[in-house]
Amino acid sequence: MNLPKWFFPGLGVKRWFLVIIFAFILISLGITPLFGFDLSVYITNSLLIMLNDLFGANAKFILKLTALLMLISGISLTYYSLVKIRSELNTHITPNGEILDLLYQNRKTNKGPEIVAFGGGTGLSNLLRGLKKKSDNLTAVVTVADDGGSSGRLRAEMGILPPGDIRNCLVALADREPLMEELFQHRFQAEGGLEGHSFGNLYIAAMTEVLGDFEEAIRASSKVLAIKGKVLPATNEDIKLGAIYHDQKKIMGESAIPIFDKQINNVFLYPENASTTPEVKESIQNADVIVIGPGSLYTSILPNLLVKGISQEIKKTKALKLYICNVMTQPGETDNYTAADHAQAIIDHCGQGVFDYIIVNNCQGTKQLRKKYEAEGAYPVKIDHKRLKKLGLKVIEANLLKKNSYLRHDPEALSELIYDLNKKYN
Repeated sequence: MNLPKWFFPGLGVKRWFLVIIFAFILISLGITPLFGFDLSVYITNSLLIMLNDLFGANAKFILKLTALLMLISGISLTYYSLVKIRSELNTHITPNGEILDLLYQNRKTNKGPEIVAFGGGTGLSNLLRGLKKKSDNLTAVVTVADDGGSSGRLRAEMGILPPGDIRNCLVALADREPLMEELFQHRFQAEGGLEGHSFGNLYIAAMTEVLGDFEEAIRASSKVLAIKGKVLPATNEDIKLGAIYHDQKKIMGESAIPIFDKQINNVFLYPENASTTPEVKESIQNADVIVIGPGSLYTSILPNLLVKGISQEIKKTKALKLYICNVMTQPGETDNYTAADHAQAIIDHCGQGVFDYIIVNNCQGTKQLRKKYEAEGAYPVKIDHKRLKKLGLKVIEANLLKKNSYLRHDPEALSELIYDLNKKYN
């Protein structure tokens, strides 16, 4: 803490700090006689003689009465000064709210469990918006296999890791005013070199050039947005995602994988020995809860788990391990997939032990909403309990739909469920 800054002009708190110091002196002078300590240690002989001359046998009573008044005065002055300091801080720091509410909320969230969430795309950022309301102890581990859109262009032109999914997670965890969030998500529309780029992607790219390191750029951006928790890339290596379909045809590139109207057999990383970072490993080891998903199964979730060291560390941890299954199937990626198909794909790629519980949504939404999605080839994911049980998974189902014009998870309902599970099993 920088103590001298408290005494800068204009804060309106200096006088009240001085009053509190004076009040403490009164309290310390008043409390000793009341508890019957040896008065000669604290009162000079001349004062005792004077009191005896004036009051005789009542000298000690008068002294204790004076001490009581000092104690009451000191406590009253302390309370009044704290009220005035709170009023000044409310005026300067939280003009639209109460600073004690803010401090209480921060204290409450700082006690939250250590949660590590894996994914990418809108699924992970949507989840983080709910989780940050109850804990600051969040770590988002984000895939860096994206090669499309603004991220793909920056990756190709500047040789940096794709910033798009990381930007979304930073914004989701941000504790700044809405304008800052809007700025980071702003996408340039004018024709030219900036067309299609988001400001946040360009900012992270610029920070990477200035600092010379992608991870340092993320840390710096985290400070600018005052995020709750931290955002980490799954790996610092330049990886590419490939897919092999059921007809054994192969394709490279994350953005190209869902385009083909073929069933995916498996996905892989190139280079296949790409490793995660020590910071990601440490986060997994310290986690109370591991959350996988929601998000695109083959292009957001598995690219994280396939990075060397991640699934291995997850299997070793004793944390509560959850997989949040998607609400809807994804055209070109998980067509006709059930909940068990999603789980089986992760097990086939990573083996058993990556998660113990699967969270599934058991509400299909309105008929009108379903028709909108059906027109695009997306359908509610069915829950096949028998197959899930054969996989050795514990199923947790609930109505997790967001009440709006989209069939997606409600971040608050989902985060509430995760916290309840943590309390129950940890």
